[in-house]
Amino acid sequence: MSTAAVKAPMNPVYRRRLWTHRIGIAMSVAAMSVGVIVLLWILATLLINGLAALTPALFTETTPAPGSEGGGLMNAIVGSLLMVGLSTLVSTPIGILAGIYLAEYGEENKVAAVTRFVTDIMLSAPSIVIGLFVYALYVANVNHFSGYAGSLALTLIAVPVVVRTTDNMLRLVPNSLLEAAFALGAPRWKVATLVRLRAVKAGVVTGVLLAVARVTGETAPLLFTALSNQFFNADMNKPMANLPYVIYQFAMSPYDNWRDLAWAGALLVTFSVLALNILSRTVFSQKIPN
Repeated sequence: MSTAAVKAPMNPVYRRRLWTHRIGIAMSVAAMSVGVIVLLWILATLLINGLAALTPALFTETTPAPGSEGGGLMNAIVGSLLMVGLSTLVSTPIGILAGIYLAEYGEENKVAAVTRFVTDIMLSAPSIVIGLFVYALYVANVNHFSGYAGSLALTLIAVPVVVRTTDNMLRLVPNSLLEAAFALGAPRWKVATLVRLRAVKAGVVTGVLLAVARVTGETAPLLFTALSNQFFNADMNKPMANLPYVIYQFAMSPYDNWRDLAWAGALLVTFSVLALNILSRTVFSQKIPN
C-alpha cells in the first residue's frame, strides 16, 4: 500500500466561492482596463489634435472672426478664470459652513435633514436646469447676459459638492478626539472649527478642488447666463467669453482654424480638470487621526 499522501477533495462550497472570487476579480480588472483604455484614447486624441494649436498666440490673441486666420482663446481663458474664480470664492465659505452645520447638528433638528436632502437633489440636478433657473431668476430680470450670472450658475453647482464633501469628512473624525476637546472645556464652536475642521482640512480642500473641477467644464448653464463675447472683456456685468461655450461653438464651425482652436481649448480644459483631480488625491490626501 502506497504511503503517499492522498490529496483531500476540495470542499464544493469553497470551490464555488473560489470561482466566484476569480470571476469577480476578472470582471473588475476588465472593467478597469476598459476605463483606462478609453481615458488614454481620449487623452491621445486631444494631444494629437490640440497640441499643434498650443502656441503663444493661443494665450495672447482673442477669438478670430469667421473666415479669418490666426486668433487665440485669451478672452475665453480669462472669462473662464474670472467666473470659476468668483464661483469658488463664493461657494467655498458657504459650502464649508453648511457642511460644519450638518456635521454638528445634522442629527438634532429637521432643518439639517431638509438641508441634506436638498443638497443631494442639487448634486444630481442637470446643470442645464440650473442654468435655466438662473436665467429666469436673474438674466430675464436684468435683460442681459453677464459673467455674474454665469458665476451664480456655477456657484449653485459647486456649493452642494463642497457641502457634501465637508459633511462626510467631518463625520470621519473620531468621537474620542472631540470628547478630549470638550473635556478641556472648549466650547462647541471651537471644537467644530479648531479641532474637528482642522483634523480633516486636507479632505475639505480636496472637496473644494473637486468642485472647481466640476464647474470648469460646464457648458449648459453658461449658454443661458454668460453666453459669450468675441472680444476681450473683463467687466463681469456684460456677456463674457468662456472656454466651454467657445469649444462648443468652434467645434461645430466649418472653419479649420476654429476647429483647431476648439481642440486646443478642449485640451486645456481636460488637462486642467485632470491636474485638479490628481492634485486633490495626492498633495492634499490625508489620513484621519485615530
